[in-house]
Amino acid sequence: MGGCAGKARREEEDKLDFKGGDVHIITTKEGWDQKIAEANRDGKTVVANFSASWCGPCRVIAPVYAEMSKTYPQLMFLTIDVDDLMDFSSSWDIRATPTFFFLKNGQQIDKLVGANKPELEKKVLAAAGGSSSK
Repeated sequence: MGGCAGKARREEEDKLDFKGGDVHIITTKEGWDQKIAEANRDGKTVVANFSASWCGPCRVIAPVYAEMSKTYPQLMFLTIDVDDLMDFSSSWDIRATPTFFFLKNGQQIDKLVGANKPELEKKVLAAAGGSSSK
């Protein structure tokens, strides 16, 4: 797996905090398949955040990601901890965290590597069709 611009992992660190948002935490491949099927059925674009609890930039972008999940309910926001699902994350060729994939009908339509807030906001807005619920 790739690296992160953050510091080395510490055991006492908790999971990333997505409180207040509508972010679905994916802990199994089956959970991923279920959410992708749900998004496809509902015609939603998926924003998938591959991150790690020990990654500093991932921690910084987590509340922004959670806020976006409230602003854009027409999208489905997922997060995957690369350490919890190593094989699955490797299948997506994750080389750095965070990495965001944008999926429509199960197919990748866009990608962003890194915790670049302005670029993430731009890509999420585009995926949402240029409108929010606010």
